[in-house]
Amino acid sequence: MTQPILSVQNLTMHYATRKGDVSAVDDVSFDVMQGDALGLVGESGCGKSSIANCLLRLLPENARILQGAVRLDGANLTTLPEDQMRAYRWKRIAMVFQAAMNTLDPVYRVGDQIIEALHTHIETMTNAEARERVAELFKIVGLDPALMDRYPHEYSGGMRQRAVIAMALSCNPDVIIADEPTTALDVIVQDKLLREMCNIQKTLGMGMIYISHDIAVIAEVSNRMGVMYAGRLVELADTADIFARPQHPYTYALMSAFPSITGPKRELTTLPGEPPDLLNPPPGCRFHPRCPRATSVCARDVPAFKAMDARHSVACWHPVEG
Repeated sequence: MTQPILSVQNLTMHYATRKGDVSAVDDVSFDVMQGDALGLVGESGCGKSSIANCLLRLLPENARILQGAVRLDGANLTTLPEDQMRAYRWKRIAMVFQAAMNTLDPVYRVGDQIIEALHTHIETMTNAEARERVAELFKIVGLDPALMDRYPHEYSGGMRQRAVIAMALSCNPDVIIADEPTTALDVIVQDKLLREMCNIQKTLGMGMIYISHDIAVIAEVSNRMGVMYAGRLVELADTADIFARPQHPYTYALMSAFPSITGPKRELTTLPGEPPDLLNPPPGCRFHPRCPRATSVCARDVPAFKAMDARHSVACWHPVEG
């Protein structure tokens, strides 16, 4: 049986605040296979970016991983000493951050910033080899190599985002996490960039984790999809299967609020209420205060994350029948 290149097992992470612990990630598990593109979708504040930061151990001082494991090649990234974690970060698992302008240093040429990353992780690489590698990366992401000697403010938004993708690709990682990679771009540039990212991922055969609140983006780029709600993973399946037969009421509500240009016209529905306060999350299923199918067991007991079939799992006491 094929082994996953990245395995997240029962990951739980809290933020310590003056008011108490914020339950940002609660018992989340999923695998990423070679060549897989997994999308994580959910409302803002549901824990998607917190998971990404856990995977790379890029956590603020008040964050604590309470339990679980993030395994890459057998190593548990949650317990590695920081000096050993640096050997994995960027070289084996890299990230495309949300705000490209904040990711790039405004006073250094873009090419020099990628060269610095290469020298940090591949100490034997000469400066000439590093420049050649940057030129190659620019071609891969659709940038003119002549742009490598320009500063970030001389790039458009789409060009900056391509440069950040090139930086993430620089050390040929096994897994790349793309956290809202196209949020600040207009829809035309967004569509083109997403297609390029998909082509790069398929060509290089790496694992990808796409994070977005936009379910349309996840539908376009991923073959597997996980739905997050209030720090928990509530549904995980092939993307086409989730769109065809969503089984968690929250996923069903997301689909019902998503317009389609094909098929008969239908009235869009809204989801009542607001996500819970993760300082004091509700007992049982965290979605039950907003769920039209909720019963007393939903308010009392946490539903197990169970397989409905070989490729479709859901955490719900009363799943929607497909």
